[in-house]
Order: sequence, then structure tokens, then C-alpha cells
Amino acid sequence: EALGLFTGIGLSEAKARETLRNGTLSALLRRAVLQARSALGPALDKATGTLLYNAASRLKDPKHLGFLVGYIARREILTDLQLSAALEYVRSHPLEPLDVADFERACGVGVCITPEQIEEAVEAVISKYRAELLAERYHFNMGLLMGEARNQLRWADGKTIKNEVDLQVLHLLGPKTEADLEKKPKVAKARLAQAEKQKAAVVENGDMGTETQSLLEQLRGEALKFHKPGENYKTEGYVVTPNTMALLKQHLAITGGQVRTRFPPEPNGILHIGHAKAINFNFGYAKANGGVCFLRYDDTNPEKEEEKYFTAIREMVEWLGYQPYAVTHASDYFDQLYTWALELIRRGQAYVCHQKVEEIKGHNPPPSPWRDRPVEESLLLFEDMRKGKFGEGEATLRMKLVMEDGKMDPVAYRVKFTPHHRTGDKWCIYPTYDYTHCLCDSIEHITHSLCTKEFQARRSSYFWLCNALDVYCPVQWEYGRLNLLYTVVSKRKIIRLVETGAVRDWDDPRLFTLTALRRRGFPPEAINNFCARVGVTVAQATMEPHLLEACVREVLNEQAPRAMAVLEPLKVTITNFPALKALEVLVPNFPADESRGFHKVPFHQTIYIEETDFREEADKGYKRLAPGQPVGLRHAGYVITVQNVIKDVSGRVIELEVTCTKSDVAEKPRAFIHWVSEPLACEVRLYERLFLHKNPEDPSEVPGGFLSDLNPDSLRVVHNALVDSSVRSAQPFDKFQFERLGYFSVDPDSEEGKMVFNRTVTLKEDPGKA
Repeated sequence: EALGLFTGIGLSEAKARETLRNGTLSALLRRAVLQARSALGPALDKATGTLLYNAASRLKDPKHLGFLVGYIARREILTDLQLSAALEYVRSHPLEPLDVADFERACGVGVCITPEQIEEAVEAVISKYRAELLAERYHFNMGLLMGEARNQLRWADGKTIKNEVDLQVLHLLGPKTEADLEKKPKVAKARLAQAEKQKAAVVENGDMGTETQSLLEQLRGEALKFHKPGENYKTEGYVVTPNTMALLKQHLAITGGQVRTRFPPEPNGILHIGHAKAINFNFGYAKANGGVCFLRYDDTNPEKEEEKYFTAIREMVEWLGYQPYAVTHASDYFDQLYTWALELIRRGQAYVCHQKVEEIKGHNPPPSPWRDRPVEESLLLFEDMRKGKFGEGEATLRMKLVMEDGKMDPVAYRVKFTPHHRTGDKWCIYPTYDYTHCLCDSIEHITHSLCTKEFQARRSSYFWLCNALDVYCPVQWEYGRLNLLYTVVSKRKIIRLVETGAVRDWDDPRLFTLTALRRRGFPPEAINNFCARVGVTVAQATMEPHLLEACVREVLNEQAPRAMAVLEPLKVTITNFPALKALEVLVPNFPADESRGFHKVPFHQTIYIEETDFREEADKGYKRLAPGQPVGLRHAGYVITVQNVIKDVSGRVIELEVTCTKSDVAEKPRAFIHWVSEPLACEVRLYERLFLHKNPEDPSEVPGGFLSDLNPDSLRVVHNALVDSSVRSAQPFDKFQFERLGYFSVDPDSEEGKMVFNRTVTLKEDPGKA
């Protein structure tokens, strides 16, 4: 019965039998098919069958199967693209119930792409690249046309777009000629790639020589249609009051029409990889449009703020290559904010409330019984709050509005008897984010208040408060957060990792804080390039760490000079060494470009190689050193041959005696290995992922919580590694490629006589990793 059920939806008999061998999958698929049949009848077309199979095989949590099959059966999810979006949505929203309207928006339900729309989109793309198409003909990258058309019509069927591209290209170019069928010369392709690379490495304004041209182009407005300064009122949802135009005129007189953004971190933790996108977005958008960006600390919660966080935040902004136009603090404006709070009460838009914190939490708290208290009473009580006559939690100042998410009357001020790092004991009431942020933006005449999507619900309160006080109102724009798999970035969770000893501190190289990435050796250019590749889309981006590591390799391949190091040393004595003292060997800093210089390393009778580069018995695929199988020594100009293997009492090989022959007279060996001679002892720290699962915070993936998901092998310390003496003068954060081993960075723990290196990344992505 099950076999017939599965072949009936288009599976081959072999695929159906393979599915039946997987009990879990076959049970889910059976449920899906029977549900779809009850809605559509016994005959299901192959396209529907494929969607059902993909839903059953790719769904992480079976409780959502019926929900997804319902959309497939109702023909509301029609393509694999929609299904992929649906699967991602239910995966990232583990709590019930799902927001159906939000789900349907995320999956393109109800979006109908007509053949005419596809034809128009393809016509526009081909028109854009017409000159290149006519020049390169069928050697042109047709994937570029497909990609741009798909970007314009996200939910269009890929095959239909491809057919339309093929048809219009054929109409433009005619049938393929013999020249079109010839393969493109590899040399020309390589030259083109190099030319494109050089073109991309543009230094903008002289302060960020990184490959971020594409990001700057995106931020100039190609991808985001932001309002022009002074044209705030043209933005959808912007509230226009009788005073709006006069306020905008005054704003333009102050700014001169300049783009102004701000990066507003809370100084209660260290910046992480997600903040790198925010920094690039805020500073980059201003820079790309000839504007300025403020670094403004949101220091409204003195209980959690420490000086070390202020310092580290600014260091990281500057490390990424950005210089703030001004460094400001929310606390700079406490006097003005307090004056405005009094005005808000006088206008009947705020009141003092005595509900407890737990009473007003959530989205449906009971209305405050003090909402309609007289203005004069609220003014007197707010003064009492300022004078410290109320204890913490006994009174708050609340604003009279309902936010986009239905939350009523957000708190504007609360009582906290904690001295502030900048204002001391002057205040015992502190403003909240909801009250402070938009008003500070107004004071600084910010044009574009860029924030992540979770703040979208605050947009209405942002506009409301500026307009309630008749002050200049900037525009809030939301963009998608950047998240990485296999990590946590929550301040609270990182503190737990530190407290439990899982990591050393906020800058432990296994974390994805920016201080940790710097310590591990990630160059800032690579992080900026990564942000550029993620793009400035409004959709949340959850990326694999290996994509960031690929950007790191690209930069370090150009920046990190080569050196040789041995992690597990095996002593090798050359019995016929050709000199009485050490020879000097010239090693190129960058073997692919010897014009970038050389460094000298000693070559002595005693050298050290990796233990893994020697075997007593060589199997068929083994190419390195073994009895009867010589190897070359990189850069030395010699080939060595094993004469004698020396072992300790346990039978472990502890030394090799070899003879050497000059490379130009010896038979070419099967391999060349790295080595060191008269080396420096050093410690090497080898890092792997801190967590075992992609989503350590997801209870469905890690039921025991993120602390139960720690990788026991995330750090291996090699205490007695050896490195060639060319690195002797290296300073903390200097970077090298240790030949055949990976990219390494000097750790600040290094001391005189004992250097410490962190492995930044391996030379290539490890295909064995998840």
C-alpha cells in the first residue's frame, strides 16, 4: 500500500523503496499524502508530490507538517522556493501559535507572478547588459541575467524565468556559432578575475582600503530607496503635523542637507558579529552618501554599564575602519529629556503610574487605573520621583499611546538608585530606550535612524513621541539582522559562558564578539567584506561561519607573510650535512609574488619536521617521508632520504637520521614538506567551533540548553610547537601563514622567550565539518 502511495505522487520505485527503509520519513510522507488526497482527491500531480516529499524530508519539527501540507493542498505554496521559505519560517518560530499573516508574507502566499511580469523583468535585465551580451555573446554569464530577474520577482518560477532568458537571448544574438561553442580561454578568465579584483579594491575617502565597493554601491541607494534629507514626509507611514514642514526647513538649515546616521550601542557588553553589519550599515550609508555618523552610547541603565565597554566599543568601530563624526552619550541630553518629560505631562500625553513591573509586562496588560489622573498630580508625583521619594518599582512615568504591536503605554522613566558613570548622583530617575532614542536622534538631527527589524514595532512610538512634543522627527528604517550559526551572541549568555569557565573572557577566540575575532586574527577588512556579501537586505540573514572564514582566507592570502612552523616536532639529523655551520636559506614572504621580499631562516644539520610527515611504512597514496621514499625540504634546495630510524624504549620514533642531496641532481621527490631549524619554541592554540549544533539556543535542537552543547574539542593547546626564527620580532595581532598548516595570529599572551599563536583559520575549509 505504502509503495503504491509513494509511486503515486511521482517517486520512482527505487526512491519509494529507499523512503520506506526510513521509518520516520515514510510515516511523515504517508501522513502528508493522505492529507493532500483528502483535499485534492486520489490523483496528485508530480509537482505536488515533489513538494510533499520535500516538506516531509526537510521539516525539522513534525508538528508543523499538517500546517504546511494544508498550504500545499490549497495550492497556496506552489514552488520549492516558497516551501524553502516556509520551512525556514517554521524552523525559526518554534513557539505556537504561528502568526499566519506573517508566515504567508514570508512565503509569498497569494503573490501571483504573470508571464507578462517575467517578460518585462527579463527585458529590463537584458537591456541593462545589452552591450556586454553583444560583445561576449554566449560566453556572457547568463546566470547574472537569471539572478537579477529573480531578485526582481522573488516568487517567480525559476524554470519559467530561465526559458524567458533563453528565448530573449536567442532573439538578440541568434543561434550559436562555432566561435560561441569554443571554450573561453582560461588565461583570459584569470586575467579578467584579477582585473575585477583590483577594480573592487577601491579606497573610499582614504580610510577603509577594503573590498567594500559593492556594499557602498548598495548603500548609495541601489538596493534601498531611502528618503532624501528633508523629504521625510515622503516616507510611507510618516506622520505629518501642522509643524512638520517648518521643522524640516529648520533641520535642513542646520544640516545643510547632509545625511546623518548614528550607531547607538548599549555600553553593557562587547560588540559581536551582528553589530559589524550595523556598524557597516550606519557608517557606510553615511559615508556612501557624503554624510556623517555619530557614535552615541545609549547609557540609560547605569546598573549594567562599565567603562571597559565604552572603550572596547569605540576601539572596535575604529578597528573596522570607521571614524565617528562625534562621540556622544544619551546622558549628554538628560536635562533636555527631563524638560521634555515635564512638557509631555503638561500636554496630557504622559502620567505617573504605580503598577508593578510584572503587571505591565506582555502585550495585554490591564489598563492603568492612573491613566486619567490630573496633569498637576502627575507633575507633582514626577517631581517626587526625581527627588527619590519613591522606591524602585513604586512609580513610573508612562506615555499615552498604543504601539504597533498592541503594547499600551510604554514606560518613559523609572526609578533607579544607582550612580551614573557620567552624571554621578544627580539623577535617580532614568529614561528608557522608547523615550530616549528618538529624542536623541531629533537633537542630533539624524536623517536616517537605521535599526534591526525587531524595532519595527517601535516605529509608531518613535514618530508619536517626536510629534507629541513638536520636535524634528527623523525616519526610522529597519533592516535584517545578521546572525551566525554555531554561536551565541546574547550578553547574558556570554556572561554565563565566562562564569562557568567555558571561555576565558569576552575576547576568547572561540566567541564571535569583535574583540574575540580580532584576537583570533580575523582582519577587519574580511569582516567588512563579509557584511558586503550578506548585503543590505531587510530579511534576516543567518549565515554559516565558513562563509566568514572564506572572506578571512581571501584577505590573509594577500596580507599574511609565510613562515614555517612544526606543531608536533620530530627531530631529523642530516648525517652528510654539507657545511660545518648553519646555512642561510632565503624564503619568499609571498611565494606567488617574490617582489614582496624574502626573509632568512637557518638551515642546520638538525632540523625538525612534523611527526605526521613520516611513516615507517608507506601505503599506496602516501607521498611524504618514509624509508625508501625521499622528500624535498621546502625552500632549502635539498632532498632527504631516511637512513636510520631511532626509537625510544616504548617503540615510538624519536629521531631520524637522513642524508641530503641537492634538488637539482636528485630525482624529483613525490612531495615537499616544511621544516624548521634552530627554531623558537612557542605555544599554538587550535580552535574549533564552540558549539556542536547549528542553533545551540534552540530548545528543539538542544533540549538541555546552550551550556549542554559545548564542544569538548573547541580548544587544543600545543605547548611545545616550533616556529622559524623569522617571526622573532612579531607583535600581538601580527598574522602569518604557517606553510601547509593555516593562518595564525600572535596572541597578546605572548611573552619574552615564549610566543603564543592562535590559529585563525585553516588553509582550506574542512569538508568534514558540518
